Amino acid sequence: MATWIIIAILAIIVIYFIAQYNGLVKLRNWVQESFSQIDVQLKRRHDLIPNLVETVKGYAKHEKETLNQVIAARNGLVSGTRSSGLKRIISLKAR
Repeated sequence: MATWIIIAILAIIVIYFIAQYNGLVKLRNWVQESFSQIDVQLKRRHDLIPNLVETVKGYAKHEKETLNQVIAARNGLVSGTRSSGLKRIISLKAR
């Protein structure tokens, strides 16, 4: 009877160590998977940055053209207002 108790205790100890080992393997795999997911995200970010830079360059060109058009329109309006104002003053003096 004592031998069966010793065998049962040894079996419980062996099962405990097997469960602990499996838990450690599970945690190791979880850590490796997490690092793999981080690597995937870093590679994706690395691939997206050049596309973003090209998009910004294209938009900067568009923005520069738009700014030049706005400046030209403003200058045309200012110079048009001045010349029409001068013409008006001259026409008022002529009367």
